[in-house]
Amino acid sequence: MAQDRPTASELLAAIADFLRDEATPALDKAEPRLGFQMRVAVNSLAILEREARLGPAADAAEQARLVKLLGRDGTLIELNRELARQLRAGERDERDPALMEHLDATTADKIAIANPKWR
Repeated sequence: MAQDRPTASELLAAIADFLRDEATPALDKAEPRLGFQMRVAVNSLAILEREARLGPAADAAEQARLVKLLGRDGTLIELNRELARQLRAGERDERDPALMEHLDATTADKIAIANPKWR
């Protein structure tokens, strides 16, 4: 059973903060190669934290957009497979404003998780 506090997101953020602010500088001085690897690990933890915090809402919004776009219910995986099928079959393309709006929103949500500094 999950605890109320700290949340998984808070724990991941605390670990990333410690590693970034204390462990990485020490490793940079002692072993620069390990310092670099630590920065990669810290970035990975930050992505996991954002995924835990933002992922469920992003997935729900994507699924709701797909239900509206495709006119049918299904899981997020099923709906994405159907959209991919329609794209491959030429049933939808970039001239469809609803499709482009969906793709823009989905991409923005994924970037917010993977690399929020990008935009």
